Amino acid sequence: MTIRIVRLGASRAANEGLRIGTVRRPPRGVPKAEFAKRDFYDVWYPNLSPSAELVAEALSAETEQAWRAFVRKFKAEMAMPDAGKSLDLLAALSHTTNLSVGCYCEDEARCHRSILRELLDKRGAAIEP
Repeated sequence: MTIRIVRLGASRAANEGLRIGTVRRPPRGVPKAEFAKRDFYDVWYPNLSPSAELVAEALSAETEQAWRAFVRKFKAEMAMPDAGKSLDLLAALSHTTNLSVGCYCEDEARCHRSILRELLDKRGAAIEP
């Protein structure tokens, strides 16, 4: 059993399990009834996405310094009690079921899902490489 870190909208892997959208906003122009059919997500869980202000900061981070500032601020948001409990829950579930978390960004290295991967790993999650 594992957590996969995925790009929302990409084709699902075999045995991927429940796909959780850790994004601030649902996909534009897609009816809610089609989110899962179009491989976006089964459950929308914005609690593990950056705040709206941080999303804007990440999208405009053109330098390594700006990206590191975003990472620091996002980790501070994820250190809040509710986010921490959510990360703990996903880490625990990864040992009993397959599931995935994701975002729309093309490049995981410049996406908050890379930070979620790190935070879940620190909590002992079983993460698909």
